Amino acid sequence: MNTDPTPPPQFSRRPIRELPDALISQIAAGEVVERPASVVRELVDNALDAGAGQITVRLLAGGVRLISVEDDGSGILPEELPIALKRHATSKIGSLADLESVGTMGFRGEALAAINAIADCALLSRVSGQAHAYLLEGQTGEITPVARSTGTTVEVKELFFSTPARRKFLKTDATELAHCVEAVRRHALARPDVGFAIWHEGKLVAQWRRCGEAGSLPALEQRLADVLGSDFVERSVWVDFSSRAAPGRPDYAPVIKVWGRAGIPDAARARADQQFCYVNGRFVRDKVITHAARSAFEDVLHGQRQPVYALYIELDPARVDVNVHPTKIEVRFRNSREVHQAVRHAVESALAAPRAGQTAPDGAAKLTHPLAWPVRGGDADRAVAPGADGSERAPAPFSYAQAAMRFDTPVGHRVSDLGALWSAPADTPIQPTALPAGDWPLGRALAQLKGIYILAENSQGLVIVDMHAAHERIVYERLKTQWSEARDGSCLPSQPLLIPAAFAATPVEVATAESHTATLLRLGLDITPFSGKTLVVRAVPTTLAQGDAVELARSVLTELGQHEASSVVQRAHNELLGTMACHGAVRANRHLTLEEMNALLRQMEATERSDQCNHGRPTWRPVSLRELDALFMRGR
Repeated sequence: MNTDPTPPPQFSRRPIRELPDALISQIAAGEVVERPASVVRELVDNALDAGAGQITVRLLAGGVRLISVEDDGSGILPEELPIALKRHATSKIGSLADLESVGTMGFRGEALAAINAIADCALLSRVSGQAHAYLLEGQTGEITPVARSTGTTVEVKELFFSTPARRKFLKTDATELAHCVEAVRRHALARPDVGFAIWHEGKLVAQWRRCGEAGSLPALEQRLADVLGSDFVERSVWVDFSSRAAPGRPDYAPVIKVWGRAGIPDAARARADQQFCYVNGRFVRDKVITHAARSAFEDVLHGQRQPVYALYIELDPARVDVNVHPTKIEVRFRNSREVHQAVRHAVESALAAPRAGQTAPDGAAKLTHPLAWPVRGGDADRAVAPGADGSERAPAPFSYAQAAMRFDTPVGHRVSDLGALWSAPADTPIQPTALPAGDWPLGRALAQLKGIYILAENSQGLVIVDMHAAHERIVYERLKTQWSEARDGSCLPSQPLLIPAAFAATPVEVATAESHTATLLRLGLDITPFSGKTLVVRAVPTTLAQGDAVELARSVLTELGQHEASSVVQRAHNELLGTMACHGAVRANRHLTLEEMNALLRQMEATERSDQCNHGRPTWRPVSLRELDALFMRGR
């Protein structure tokens, strides 16, 4: 057997030398230009920086054969045309101070040089006041006078002709065209004051006309409807938030401003393909902003659905670094936590208001409006209450606020005992008077269907409410409020049980109860071991006093058993409270009186995020009179 070691391979030393300029430009182009859409994005950036009011993009073969971007901006002087194609040549910045507070879309001075290195480029431009325009051929450097109105046209032919290997990685013409259109859409969403048109193979494929002046909210609303569709605007809420500096600062100006539109939870999609974020007018993909927006939707989305939104963030350019990547699509914030909190608070606040309450003519004032209830056997059109001597006196108003407080059954009462909690006799059916049109957004209760749904009537038609999902959200929001008030170390208000509830527990449940005693007490739960295999529930949160104490205890212990430290529990307190609310909410097949049903509807109108339950399911659905007429073919 030959045991001689294999001789090492012989390497020849290579000298260190400078790369030629052409190769340097081609290497740099690989970072800037990935596909035709990259070229479109860079050229549209330059057109916007030039003050264009109308930008036209013309493409052939998805942008591989030709990309032409025309604008009516300020133009380029003839003597500056050759410089524009050189590396690191730009009119946007001139010093490090300019780089640290960039206010333009472009600034690196790489795009035109990179594009010229891998394609056949031509610049055609005219400045206001000149007799004619000038054409620069990128490959030869020759300049000739031509005819054109004020503005600039950049033509890019045969993309990647000098690097054919890169061309093999491109997709079909239809795919590349879709990416080019998407690049222009992103610009169009940020600039409603500019018109955009896209032509492919001589056909107009997309056009967005100028909507108004920059900064105009009606113009932005119109552009959002034009680009994302009117359905997006109809199924979204307006976001408007400003975080201000400390009052001690002399300017006391907004530090971060967030505005735009956030889609309602019902508009969520399976993919994150309608999430647009802009920082100082620049489309970006940033994990901080994406996480903040997603966290604002965390307890109103069902499953893994993705929210939709178009958010615009404005802050001091010196507080954000846009020089992170050659594509300029990534940014870095000086204080990312500040941005995260601003975005989350902005979206949360916009989603908090219940949409049912937004349809009320007089807003929240309607939530305390008293309603008189009629006495059976008397005048059906009058609501009266007997006086002390048996005579009739002034109408006795029924307060929905009182009914709302009664809706949560006190501890010790069973479901069958609920009738005794109401002022009317249990055997006397109570019928509410007719409500004026639009008085109650969710209307007045008519009946209960299969012990699951509440049917109500409002001025628009029929409202169907999932009573468990609705009450679950109401209880959840109460628990969150109580938890926030108890962050100083105190506990949620609890209600001792008249008879402690004992149940057989697993060793894991017993160990969890012993190791998380403090956390359970903060949640308003008193769970103590009775023996090695038995736990006793002695108190539950006041809000959940009417629920099944044993089922509630098991659910919370299961949640706690999945976490190892109280710090993790603190971060996951919303999940714990959501579990408690789910088991404390009114269950299906529970019979509710009309008073109880109306009380639940009034609570929904006054509770934040009441349009979705804790798991993101909708709590109510409207059925308009037009839809009902269509079912029965009325008017045909």
